[in-house]
Amino acid sequence: MYKKIGILGGLSPESTSTYYNHIIQEYAKRYSDYNYPEIIIYSVNFQEFIDWQNQERWDLAANKMIEVFNVLEKAGANFGLIATNTMHIVLDKVQSEISIPILSIIESTAEVINQEKIKTIGLLGTIFTMSRDFYKQGLEKNGIATLVPENNEQELLNKIIFQELTKGIITPQSKAEYIKIINKLKTRGADGIVLGCTEIPLLVSGEDCAIRLYDTTRIHAEKALNFATNSL
Repeated sequence: MYKKIGILGGLSPESTSTYYNHIIQEYAKRYSDYNYPEIIIYSVNFQEFIDWQNQERWDLAANKMIEVFNVLEKAGANFGLIATNTMHIVLDKVQSEISIPILSIIESTAEVINQEKIKTIGLLGTIFTMSRDFYKQGLEKNGIATLVPENNEQELLNKIIFQELTKGIITPQSKAEYIKIINKLKTRGADGIVLGCTEIPLLVSGEDCAIRLYDTTRIHAEKALNFATNSL
C-alpha cells in the first residue's frame, strides 16, 4: 500500500500539471503495473498568492497553506508537497502547524547536488527566491555555495516567469536571455545551475547549456514518488 501524496498546487497551474505528469511517468518507467500512488491536488488561487508576495504578506500565504494541508490530510494525504520553490519561504511555519510531513524542494535538490559532488551552484528563480536568504541558506547548510544573477538580471528573469512562463508562453527571445545568464553564472564559477522555479524547465533544459541543470520540479516529483512507494 503506497502513501497518498497531497499536493498544494496552482502556483502556477502550468507547473502543477508537470508535477502530476512527472510522478505518473516516472512510476511507469520503474514498474510494469498500474498501481500509481494516489495523488490529491488542491489548486489554490494563484492571484491571491501573487498579491501576498508583492505585499510581503507571507503570514497570509502561510495561513492559507496551513488550511490547504489540513484539507489534504483530511482527504487522506500521508504527506505533502508545496509545488513551487518560492513558497518554501514559509515552509518551517507551515510545517510547525500541521501533522503530515512536507517534503522540501530545497532539501531534495541539495541531496541530488551532494550526490554529484557539486560545491558551487548558480540559482535561478523568482526575485524572492534569488534575493532572499531562505533558499541560499538551505543549500549552504548542506555545504553548497550559491551564486545569484545581478539585480537587473533577477528582474528580467522574474518578469519572464510571471508574464510568460506561468501562462504557458515560451519564446526564443526569453530562452536566449536565460541561457545568457546561465553562461555568466558558469563564468563566475558555478559548476551547476539550480532551476529554482518550477516553471523554468518549461523554457530551458540540459540540452541548451554546457553545464549541469538541476530541474527542481523533476527532482521534487521523484522524491515524492520514492517517499510514496516506501510502503506504509
